[in-house]
Amino acid sequence: MEQIYIVMLIALAVLAVIDLTVGVANDAVNFLNSAIGSKAVTFKTIMIVASLGILVGALFSGGMMEIARSGIFNPRMFTFNDVMIIFLAVMITDVLLLDVFNSLGLPTSTTVSIVFELLGAAVCLAVVKIVGTTDGWNTLTEYINTEKATEIVAGILISVLLSFTIGMLVQYISRLVFTFNVDKKLKTYGGLFGGIAITAITFFILIKGLKGASFLSETTSYWINHNQGTIVLINLVFWTLFSQLLVQVFKINVLKIIIVIGTFALALAFAGNDMVNFIGVPIAAFQSYEFFMASGSNPNTFMMGKLAEEDVVAPFYFLLIAGAVMVYTLWTSKKARTVIETEMSLARQDSDGEDEKFSPNLLSRGLVRGTVLIGMGLNFVIPKGLQSRMDRSFEKPKMVDTTKRDKKDEPAFDMVRASVNLMVASILISIGTSMKLPLSTTYVTFMVAMGTSFADRAWDRDSAVYRVAGVFNVIGGWFVTAIVAFIASFITVYILKIGEIYALVAMLILVGILLYRSNKMHQKKMREKLEQETKLNNVDIGTIQGVAAESSTQIASVLTRVNDLYTIVIDAIALQDITQLKTSRKKLKN
Repeated sequence: MEQIYIVMLIALAVLAVIDLTVGVANDAVNFLNSAIGSKAVTFKTIMIVASLGILVGALFSGGMMEIARSGIFNPRMFTFNDVMIIFLAVMITDVLLLDVFNSLGLPTSTTVSIVFELLGAAVCLAVVKIVGTTDGWNTLTEYINTEKATEIVAGILISVLLSFTIGMLVQYISRLVFTFNVDKKLKTYGGLFGGIAITAITFFILIKGLKGASFLSETTSYWINHNQGTIVLINLVFWTLFSQLLVQVFKINVLKIIIVIGTFALALAFAGNDMVNFIGVPIAAFQSYEFFMASGSNPNTFMMGKLAEEDVVAPFYFLLIAGAVMVYTLWTSKKARTVIETEMSLARQDSDGEDEKFSPNLLSRGLVRGTVLIGMGLNFVIPKGLQSRMDRSFEKPKMVDTTKRDKKDEPAFDMVRASVNLMVASILISIGTSMKLPLSTTYVTFMVAMGTSFADRAWDRDSAVYRVAGVFNVIGGWFVTAIVAFIASFITVYILKIGEIYALVAMLILVGILLYRSNKMHQKKMREKLEQETKLNNVDIGTIQGVAAESSTQIASVLTRVNDLYTIVIDAIALQDITQLKTSRKKLKN
């Protein structure tokens, strides 16, 4: 009988590795967006800093595994067999759900997905138990931690609104102070700005990143929690003086320092707090198996109340291995780049309608029109002189030799906005954590980035409808995540409960097939995109001979492709090959 559960543990271990890869691909945007978008340092430096943050954070994540064991459901109400089915269903659903979002290039919340998957799985088994006994439906709340589920939903709504609004206000004020001539203003305000930003980020590391670290003693944790004001004040004075010294004496751009430290902090917090989303369930299953084997009881009668005990600690070597897998995925995942491109496109400072990723819709157009009308109303209230001074702060300096610059090499936004992104996200997540609100790093970092881009006037009258539509698509995807995660996990648990080992084998084969097809489709999409960019490569041409040569190449390429397509279509019609005709039609559209 125990052999079945060993097979389950092996399956969970494999799913954990897969979940780590798809999870990092989705969440990498949280801590790489600001550094990559601003091009403050080289891409290699960014990756090294983020990798160190992940490794350190992975070792701090042991105390956060409780949410998978008993944060959503009450394990004392379920048998060992029940919790193993729950954990398997959750991992199968999570892997497939995150992979779908990654393939679409949309960032979603791994926290929300794992929470609602646990909730859906637990509710399904609770319903099965209630139907099979004389218990009433009012006992459903005894199986589920309803208080935590309510906090999650409230946290989603609050974090979306606050992150956008505060990010917008802080960026607007920062831009008024620094304008787009950052180098001139940095000598005057760089020290204070650096002090505030680095203080916020280091406080974020202490409160959010180190929360639940197993190596911290209770005395140290107590002192940190009860002396937060002192910690902030000391850090503010020290980092302000340090930043001013860097600017005035060593002539170092303090914004680069802020971006590097902020990237490390968010990567550390991601691994330290979000790793439970990927390996928390498999670790809980392993610990459940240990409790069951030590008891020598029947798996259908042994209740799992021990999972809720506070002294249950995740094995250190599991955390270390998981951290290594995350770092490897960060360096090799192509889907992570796709998710990053989505947020870059929505936050880019300069764009036109042809470059936008999302199509405008009725809601985005209506919101933009309403905002424009509000702006026109404010123009009657604000004095003209003040308006002129404020507008001058948002005037971008003229670029020199712009015709020779490759648009892809230009930063999506400047280092002021990148610093604000990291600073505001750090503050909001720190406050949420200290208040024990379940804020998602994905929600906060994405909405802060959207708020700062809006305040920075990156969304002009032409591109705003595209950007707003993109934000609605991503936010809609978050709520779809919760609904789909709950329903899919509910159904998966029921199938595993009814089909037992046969259903398990079938589900694992299905996961393998779907992941294989997803990766193949993504690789094909990337190849087609690369080919398209190569075929339609717009180069800077300085001579008539260059124009003629480039035109000849492009015309020859087009005629060759048209000839190939024409031949394929004629052959397919002659052979009545419907599949080939459909493929030709897709190629013709491209």
